[in-house]
Amino acid sequence: MSDRHLLDNPAWASLTGPHARFAERHGSALRYPDDVSPFFALPDDPGPADWSDLAALAGPGATVPVTGEAAAAPDGWEVVAHGAGVQLVGDDVVPASDDEAVRLQAADVPEMLDLVARTQPGPFRPRTIEMGTYLGIRRGGALVAMAGERLHPPGWTEISAVCTDPAFRRQGLASRLVLAVAAGIRARGETPFLHAAASNTTAIRVYEALGFRLRRRTTFATLRVPADVPVAVSARPAD
Repeated sequence: MSDRHLLDNPAWASLTGPHARFAERHGSALRYPDDVSPFFALPDDPGPADWSDLAALAGPGATVPVTGEAAAAPDGWEVVAHGAGVQLVGDDVVPASDDEAVRLQAADVPEMLDLVARTQPGPFRPRTIEMGTYLGIRRGGALVAMAGERLHPPGWTEISAVCTDPAFRRQGLASRLVLAVAAGIRARGETPFLHAAASNTTAIRVYEALGFRLRRRTTFATLRVPADVPVAVSARPAD
C-alpha cells in the first residue's frame, strides 16, 4: 500500500474519493469527462500495464496532462509540453467571506469561459463549474474576476481558475476571491491548496502573502499517446 500523501496524486485521490461520480475508467486508469476537466489519473508508481490502460482510455494520438512522477512516461509517448510547478497548501490561510462575491451558476458559464479565454488561468471546460463552488465579482454587470474549486482529495480542496480581467487588475479582486473560496472550504472542515507554474513568481508571492506555503515542487507535462495503442471499446464509470 502506498504511504504517500493524498496531495502527491491529487487527481487520483479526487476521482477515487469525493469526485468518484465523475470518474471514467479503463483498467487502472481514470479520467474526468472531457467537458468537465482534461485531467487523467493513474495509481501511485504506475507500471507498464497502468500506462497501457491510460493509453486505451485516452485513445491513440490523444494528449494527456499529467503531473509529478507520472510525467516520466514510457517509451513511445511524446512530450508535448513540460514545465516546473509548485503545490501550495493553505494551513495558515485566514479565510474571509466577501459580500461582493457571488456564486456563479450554469447560466454564467459563457462569461466564465470568455474570461478564462482572455486571462489563461488554466483549463476550464463547460462543466468545470460542477466540480465545486465558483465565485465571481461583477462590475457594471460584467464578470471581471473569479475563482473556484477544482480537484477534491478527501479533506482537501484545490482553488483554481483564479483570474481577473486585465482592466480590473491591481485591485485585489483575485486575493479577495481566493479567501472567499477558502472560507467555504474551511466551513466544510477541509484545507485549501493550489498549484501554480514555478515561473509565475508574482502569483506565488501573492498566495504566500495570503498564508499559503510551499508543500512541494512538481512537474506539469502534456503527453501524446502513441498512435498504435489499442482503442478502448468504451470508458465505463468507475465502480
